[in-house]
Amino acid sequence: MFIQVLDILGTIAFAISGVLVAMNKKMDPFGVFIIAFVTAVGGGTLRDILIGATPVFWMTDMTFILVISLATVFAVLFRNYIKHLRRSLFLFDTIGIGLYTVIGIEKGLAVDLHPIICVTLGTMSACFGGVIRDILCNEIPVIFRKEVYATACILGGCVYFLLLPIIEDSNIIFLVSGIVVIAARLLAVIFKVTLPSLYANKNTE
Repeated sequence: MFIQVLDILGTIAFAISGVLVAMNKKMDPFGVFIIAFVTAVGGGTLRDILIGATPVFWMTDMTFILVISLATVFAVLFRNYIKHLRRSLFLFDTIGIGLYTVIGIEKGLAVDLHPIICVTLGTMSACFGGVIRDILCNEIPVIFRKEVYATACILGGCVYFLLLPIIEDSNIIFLVSGIVVIAARLLAVIFKVTLPSLYANKNTE
């Protein structure tokens, strides 16, 4: 039940972030819904395909279709009340990656995958929806920039497995790990922490 709640919250967060991007691109209502949909379920779809859980989750549970639809309508209707769209997009996207990282790890453990693979699966689950969103909206995906994004997911995944032998209550582990992802992403942006660039800045004459 707890995992299902996290899954729905992550879906809502990603759907709203998709709506905000689509609205910034001035898409029509159909385009807004499609971007919200692929952002919300893209990572989870890849996750389920990789672990052989087919049909994928949103095809067997109409709750996700309903949640995405309601989140889309909510974001569109109250767009004038969502001030500072860039900050709102960042916040919902950050919440989404935190929740989906934990969910992906849990799904990996359910099929007895190695911890490293579970962390990888959680990171892909969290990031892939945003990658699809950005590509469809003609943006360079955040995961491919210098920003701390996938790194935050990996950090949260490592914390998950560090806590696993210490804390018996799995709900606490899920919560703490998700908060670590969210906190790492927020702190990196606040303090302008970025990954080092492979390319040196050279002045061309």
